[in-house]
Parts: sequence; C-alpha cells; structure tokens
Amino acid sequence: MAEAQDLENNPTVLKLREWNPQAVVEILSFRGELTVVVPLEHLQQAAEFLRSDPVLQFTFLSDVTAVDRFPIEPRFELNYHLLSIERRDRLRLKVRIESKDPAAPSVVNVWPTANWHERETFDLFGIRFEGHADLHRILMPDDWEGHPLRKDYPTEGYR
Repeated sequence: MAEAQDLENNPTVLKLREWNPQAVVEILSFRGELTVVVPLEHLQQAAEFLRSDPVLQFTFLSDVTAVDRFPIEPRFELNYHLLSIERRDRLRLKVRIESKDPAAPSVVNVWPTANWHERETFDLFGIRFEGHADLHRILMPDDWEGHPLRKDYPTEGYR
C-alpha cells in the first residue's frame, strides 16, 4: 500500500492529474520505472502537456513501441518512452488500443523523433497513426502481406 501511495504522490502524476483528472487511467511501477496509462482520446493533449509544461519538460521521446496482447482486448498497447533531460527523469506513457480498428493519433508534431518509430510500429504491428504525413512500410518490402510482430501472424509467413 505504501508503494501505491508513493505513485499517487509522484510529481509527474500529480501534475497530469492537476491538468486533467481523466488523463490518468492507471499508474504502474516496475523496477523503479513509472508508467502512466492514458486513454487513447487524451494521448495527443497529454503528450503536448508533458512536453511543454515548464516543470515536467519531457522534451525527448526515445522510443515508441507496441505490445500485442492477443487474444486479450484491448489487444494492443503503445508505449512511449519519454525523457526529461533537464530533470533527469523518465516516464513511460501507455495507451491501450482495441483490435477492431487499431489506430492512434500521431505525436510527430509533439516529438519529431516519433516519425520513424510510428512507421516501424505501423509496419510490424499494423497500428495506424492518424495524422502521420508519411506512414508507409519502413522495414518490410512494400508488397509484404501482414504485420510480422502480431501474435496471430503465421510463423512461416502467409503462403
């Protein structure tokens, strides 16, 4: 219980909740790394807030990756690994996405480094990033069928 209370009092969590109480669905910690689960509809605004807030200053996006939780719904998780260089702080933003129409808003306008990360995630998991100016395959050939990091992808490819 003490650990849960510590998470609730984390400065990043407090600032996010102060900004928008609905922006935080869940708070997780594993091996000292903070993860904040954000609803999909708040992702874009939360990203902008985390980057531009003068106290938080999460100005660097080091990675965007996905997890396929098949057959569980919501099937996909997007993980955004953020760094506040000024404060020497890290944060993982997590967004859950249903399998029916896997899409999320692009955060390239917030962190330009998301450009290639979103393209890689699209290529390997098939998650679309709405508003991305150049969303196309980056690792697999253009005529490749399917998305090879999905758990339901055939181990020897489609035949």
